[in-house]
Amino acid sequence: MTVSSGSPGWYLRRLSRMGPREVGGRVGDAVRRRRWRSARPHCPSVSGARFTAVLPAGTIAGIPPDAAKRLLAEADRLMDGHAEYFGVVREDLTDPDWWYDPKTGRRAPGGYAFDVPYRNEDAVGDIKQIWEPSRHQYLTVLAAAYAITGDERYAERVADHLRSWWAANPPLRGVHWVSGIELGIRLLSWVWIRRLLDGWPGAAALFEGNPVALNQIWHHQRWLAAFPSRGSSANNHVIAEAAGQFAAACAFGWFPASARWRAGALRSLERHLRGNTFHSGLNRELATEYHGLVMELGLAAVAEADAAAVPIPATVRLVLLRMTDALAAVVDSRLRPPRQGDADDGHGLVVDGAGTDRWASLLATGDAVFGRLAWWPTVTGTDVRTPLLAALIRPYAKVATAPAVTRPVRRPAHFADAGMTILRGPGEIWCRCDGGPHGFLSIAAHAHADALSVEVRHDGVDVLADPGTFCYHGQPEWRQYFRSTLGHNTVRLDGSDQSVSGGPFLWTRHARSRVLTTDTSDEGVARWCAEHDGYQPSVHRRRVELNANTQELTVVDEVRGPRRTVHLAFHLGPTIAADLVGNRAVLTWNRDGEGRSAVLDLPGQLSWRAHRGETDPPLGWYSAGFGRKEPTTTLVGTGFADGTALSGEFTTVLRFLG
Repeated sequence: MTVSSGSPGWYLRRLSRMGPREVGGRVGDAVRRRRWRSARPHCPSVSGARFTAVLPAGTIAGIPPDAAKRLLAEADRLMDGHAEYFGVVREDLTDPDWWYDPKTGRRAPGGYAFDVPYRNEDAVGDIKQIWEPSRHQYLTVLAAAYAITGDERYAERVADHLRSWWAANPPLRGVHWVSGIELGIRLLSWVWIRRLLDGWPGAAALFEGNPVALNQIWHHQRWLAAFPSRGSSANNHVIAEAAGQFAAACAFGWFPASARWRAGALRSLERHLRGNTFHSGLNRELATEYHGLVMELGLAAVAEADAAAVPIPATVRLVLLRMTDALAAVVDSRLRPPRQGDADDGHGLVVDGAGTDRWASLLATGDAVFGRLAWWPTVTGTDVRTPLLAALIRPYAKVATAPAVTRPVRRPAHFADAGMTILRGPGEIWCRCDGGPHGFLSIAAHAHADALSVEVRHDGVDVLADPGTFCYHGQPEWRQYFRSTLGHNTVRLDGSDQSVSGGPFLWTRHARSRVLTTDTSDEGVARWCAEHDGYQPSVHRRRVELNANTQELTVVDEVRGPRRTVHLAFHLGPTIAADLVGNRAVLTWNRDGEGRSAVLDLPGQLSWRAHRGETDPPLGWYSAGFGRKEPTTTLVGTGFADGTALSGEFTTVLRFLG
C-alpha cells in the first residue's frame, strides 16, 4: 500500500506514534508559528563584532597536494556553473535561482515559510533539489579554494552568492525556512566560509560588518531555538540543528542571546548525540549514511568548542570516539561501510573535491583526534577536511577532562545492541547480517523492512547487495520498493512487508528481531543465527555460516508456522552478471581488470526467476546514491512454506571460485 505524507490519514497515523509530551510541544510550536506570522522582531544592533575563530597559522600549508588538487578542480567546475545534485546536472550555478527545481522544472511558491507545502512535489518540486544548494556546502568548497590559492575570484563568487541568497530568502519567507536541519547545516557552512575567507579583505564586511548577514545569522539561531525537532523526530535532524546552532553561537557569538543559545545547543547536542548512538558506537537509526552525517556534525561542533575554548561534556568526545572505532570495525576491504537503511548523500561539512572518499576521510580524522588502533584498516587516501579539523580539535589524549576508555583490542565483529554482525573470510569476503531493531524511535523514519537480510561483498564488490534508497518524496512507488522486504536479501511471506509502513518516513508496526547465536571466534567457520516476529504467528529464522576453508557462505531460512506463500530474494550488485539455469546461478564480474566468479545454489523447493529493471511494479534496481538508480539482477524464488513439514526450510549456498 502506498501512503502519502500530508493526508488526513497520515496525520492520524503520525499522531498515534507521539507521546503526550511531544504532542504538547508540537501544539506549542503551532501556536508560535501563528504568532510569528505577524510578530517578527528585528535583529538587535551589534557593534564591534570581530571574528576570532580562525585557523591556526600554517594549517593550509598542511593540506596534502593531491587533496588540494581535487578541491581546486571541483572549485573550477563550480565557478563555471557546473554541479550535480542527486543525479541531476546543473549548469546554472553561476547565478542560481534559489527556489528552482531543475528536475521537475517547478519553482517553489513564496509566502510565509510555514504555509509552504514542501512535501507536495506537484506544488513545490523536488524539495531535496531545492534545498541542497542552499546548504551552501558548495560555497565552503569555493572558500577553501580561496584559502589554498589566495585567488580572490573564489572569494568574490562566494560573497555574490551569499548576498543573493540573503536577498532572496528574508527571514521566515519561503521554502528555505521550513526545516531545521537545513538551517543548522547552513549555519555550519557560514561559519566555515567566514573562517576560510579570513585572509580576504572583504570578509569582515561580508559578515560581521554586514547588517543583512547579522540579521540572517540571528534569525537562523532564533528559529532553531524555537522549533527543535521533538520526540519521535529527534533523530539526525536534531543533531544537525544543535551542531549548527552551537557552531554559530561559538564563532558568531555577537548577540545578547548568544550565550543562552550556545548553552542550550550544547545541552541538546550532548543529550541527542548520546541518545542517537548505541553504546557499541553504531548509530541507532541503523542507516549507515546517517552514522557518517552525525559523526561529521559532532566533529565539527567539537572543533568550534575547542576553537572558542568552550568546555564541552566529556560524553560528546567519548561518543564520537566510539562511533569512529565502530566505523573502523564494520568497513570492508575497500573502506566501504554497510549499505543499511536510508541514505540521502547528506554531509555535515564539505570542503573536499569529487573523488575524496568520505569514509577514509572520517577514519583519517578519527586517527588525528583519537588515535588509530592496531586493528584499524589502513587509510591511504587524503582529504582537505582532516587537517582543518585536526588543527582546531584537541587530541583526545590531551584533553584533561576526557574519560579513560577501554577501546577494543581486536576488531569487533558483533554489535549486540545494534544487532549487526560482520562475517569475514579469505579473498576479502565480507558479509553483514542484520538481526537488530527495526529502527530508531517510534516512527523509525529511516528504517527499511530488512530484518534478517544479508549483504555480501568480495574485495569490496557488491555480490549480494542492499539496493539502497533512491528517493524520499514525490515517487511513492519507488520509495515503497526500496524500503520494502522484497527490496532486500531476505524472506517475504504472503506478499507483505515484515513491518508496516504508514508513510514515507513512518512505520506503524515494527518487526522485532533477536540474535540467537553468533560465533566469529573460529578462524575457519563463522556462524550467525537470528529470527524475527514480523509475520505472526509465523516466525522467520535464518542461519548463516561462512566457511573460510571452502570460501562458501551458507544461508538457511526456516519458516515456522502455518502454510504461507514465500518469496526469497537475492539482489545482485550492478557489476554482477548472472546466468540462471533452474536453481543455480553462475555469477561473474571483474575487479581491477581481473575476472572473478561464484556459484549461487538456490533452494530447489522454490521456482526461480531473474528480474532486471522492471517498473510495474519496480524490481531489479540498485541505487548507488540518492536520486540515482540503475538496473541490476534480482533473483526471486517463489513457493510455499509449511512450518510443520520439510518445505519450511530453504538452503542457499554461495561459493566463491576466484
